[in-house]
Amino acid sequence: MSWHPFGGPSRSGDEWFSVGLASDFPDLGFDEDSLLDNRFCGPDLKPGCKVFHAPREPGSARTEIAIAEDDGPPEDEDLKDQVLVFQHRGTFHAIDHRCPHSSYPLSRGTPFDIEDFGVMLSAGITCPKHAWSFDLHTGMSDRARYKLGVWETQVRDVKRHGLLGLSTAKSDAVSEQPEKEVWVRRKQRMG
Repeated sequence: MSWHPFGGPSRSGDEWFSVGLASDFPDLGFDEDSLLDNRFCGPDLKPGCKVFHAPREPGSARTEIAIAEDDGPPEDEDLKDQVLVFQHRGTFHAIDHRCPHSSYPLSRGTPFDIEDFGVMLSAGITCPKHAWSFDLHTGMSDRARYKLGVWETQVRDVKRHGLLGLSTAKSDAVSEQPEKEVWVRRKQRMG
């Protein structure tokens, strides 16, 4: 249990955990494909998202779940305590993997921009089962009162050899910017 300066201890299951390097996530939003579809991420082809099993029990291990487009959709119980992480137009998003309306895996969904007269207001995801959409910032549905669980995300410098973001190899042909790592946790409730 950790302590927060403005309210006391956080709830169990609300610890931050790393979901990988930012460079391992393709930047989505320039196509109409499902999150599961492979895209170029550097020289490699990678799925557009990652899914993790993140139980609420304190100290429990968070593990990445291998998902394949060929697999049938998992059962509702299999989607419990899973977080879906992806990058859309340069912003990282983490949401519940299960659609709150139909309990369908949102890794099969499609991210999109929410616009009004060409002004981008937010981003959303469409569940392919019934074409319902959810705002990626608020979790609100475009229909009824269903709300998608939205997680907090942080992009942090990677610690290497006790220093932040510094590489020890002089022949690094990679950019001079430090490597970044993506961290997520369940959104904290106020009050």
